Amino acid sequence: MPQWVGFILYTVGLLGYASTVRRLGVSPYLSWITSMLVQILILYGFAITSWLNFGIKFVTYLGIFLTVVWFILGLWKKVSLQFEGIHLFDFWMIILGLITGNALWNSPLVHYDNFSPWAVMVKFMTFTGHLPTASDKLISFTSYPPATALFITQFVHWVGFSDGSMLVGQFILIWAAAYAIFAGLRDRSRALTGFGLCFTLAISFVFNVAIRLNNLLVDYVLPIITIAALVGIFVYRKKPILLCSHVAIFSATLLLVKNSATFYVVMIALFFLYTLITNHAWKWRRILTVPIQFIATMGVGYLPFAWWNWHVKHTFTLSKHEISTQAYSKQLHGMNHQQLINISHKFYEQILNWNSLSTRAILLINVVLILTWLFVHFYQGQKNNLLGIALLR
Repeated sequence: MPQWVGFILYTVGLLGYASTVRRLGVSPYLSWITSMLVQILILYGFAITSWLNFGIKFVTYLGIFLTVVWFILGLWKKVSLQFEGIHLFDFWMIILGLITGNALWNSPLVHYDNFSPWAVMVKFMTFTGHLPTASDKLISFTSYPPATALFITQFVHWVGFSDGSMLVGQFILIWAAAYAIFAGLRDRSRALTGFGLCFTLAISFVFNVAIRLNNLLVDYVLPIITIAALVGIFVYRKKPILLCSHVAIFSATLLLVKNSATFYVVMIALFFLYTLITNHAWKWRRILTVPIQFIATMGVGYLPFAWWNWHVKHTFTLSKHEISTQAYSKQLHGMNHQQLINISHKFYEQILNWNSLSTRAILLINVVLILTWLFVHFYQGQKNNLLGIALLR
């Protein structure tokens, strides 16, 4: 199959999911990343039951079917979507996506960390059609969840396997999560606010020297999806069903991206709980309904990860890179108190190092936030929260 044909099939399939979730009430800016995460969870269900190849075709063809259905209903004027308009940041994101995507398509894959475990996983699943088993000696990082690898595998299944296609597949996920951040803008017609977000995203790409985009490490994927999740909680704060569904989908996917995503899920859970408490319509019922909503939502979000842990435990005799209290105890066994202190000192030296690009990036973003706050507050006479954001950083 020619690459361009496969890309069209994939795009039309993704459009079907985006159109569907929008009709269910999802913000147009969050619809792309939400659709991708839904696809990941469906693919995960097929993969863990040994139906990966069928699942890839099913997920894509279902999306194409949905696109056709919504198109026909649109011609009959049975259903329609509200047009949000075109803004400057839309053009900026499109240009960013096209330029970066083209650069990554022609870039070689840079290998880190055990020769980039997710790249090995993608190649394995692409050519074998299933998740690793105990007999597959090529995969040693057995406890690594497969979420991003599944998404990239679906993409390269249609456009062809190559270094560039894998990089573009992951960048599509990053781009969609970044685009979702604009859902949090109250007035999208204000160019200055949109520019501030565009600038922040650009800075995060420029100063992302430790991870970069020319590999398949997920250390940038985790925070950008988390930010999209937090923005969604803010957007859906008055819509309980959408809010709970959003949190469950994003939490479930994050836990399937990497074991260490627990930290990010805790952040989402705390903001979710705060939102439930402060935006509940029935004040006197909060004591009962808020705990039920919170526990049920986070429980549903945890179920796919629990299934993965069960799969790893019953498939492999040795679980490498496991995140658990037992694994940490084994890792720290034999380390004396001085070694732990030295590790802490190294950590603080790095984050407080003025020559570090990450430290400079944080300072630059804060300076821009403060200058923007001064301009908006004193020159335009408008209240804003930019100073508080800068101080919290």
